[in-house]
Amino acid sequence: MTDDASATTGTPGGTEAEAAGVVALVGAAGGAGTTRLTVETGALLARGGERVAVFDAAFDTQGMVDHVEGRVTADVVDLVTDDAVAPADAMVEQPTAGERALHLAPARAPFAGVARGKSADAARRFESTLRAAADRFDRVLVDTPPLGANQAVAAVTAADRTGVVAPATPRGVDALQRVRGRVEDVGATVDAAVGNSHATGAASEAAFDVVVPGHAETAPSAVPVVDEENGAFAEAIAAVARAVVGVDPDVELDAGGFLSRLQ
Repeated sequence: MTDDASATTGTPGGTEAEAAGVVALVGAAGGAGTTRLTVETGALLARGGERVAVFDAAFDTQGMVDHVEGRVTADVVDLVTDDAVAPADAMVEQPTAGERALHLAPARAPFAGVARGKSADAARRFESTLRAAADRFDRVLVDTPPLGANQAVAAVTAADRTGVVAPATPRGVDALQRVRGRVEDVGATVDAAVGNSHATGAASEAAFDVVVPGHAETAPSAVPVVDEENGAFAEAIAAVARAVVGVDPDVELDAGGFLSRLQ
């Protein structure tokens, strides 16, 4: 683990990338699986000893709260709309099998709160909150919906690195290209493309830097799984961390599996 968010680390291709403090994982379309991949990536980094916070920018779908153990008293929407709410108030510690807990800041607001959370003022506060969190955590990951709302744009604007998650299918490739354009429109770049839940060897894999296989465990309450298990799925999440975050998780995984085929 390093406390210096600017350190350089190895990527899957053997080159070096600047490790990011704030990382936006942007879903190319609804149902791309961005929430799970964001939480799993954060859990693997925490397992390796990093201090990791994961923020939910998907205010409408609010999928992250399903992965939270424990009571949510204040959420990320409260954080960006209520001066009385501190970052720690909106975070829930998710235990891992490693050295560190994962800190999740989910969205769980009613419709009226979501509308307030999407305002320009709230987006500016969200952006500054993410940057401030990078001073307290080694990594700040943001589960980001397609760039159609202010808070999603704020996440990408605050990010040091941006990854796009899409189904590794022809339709997912089309969505990936659309989101690349949107990211560029707000003055950012896509550092890596992640294809989700697809069989190895399909033609559409060529569009992605990393392809993550499916996992037998799909119950939200059981996610994350990589905080304690190894195998092909964990190796693929490690590849996501390298390609998107720019850091190699300090975790021993089974050799000779999925990750080794990416190198």
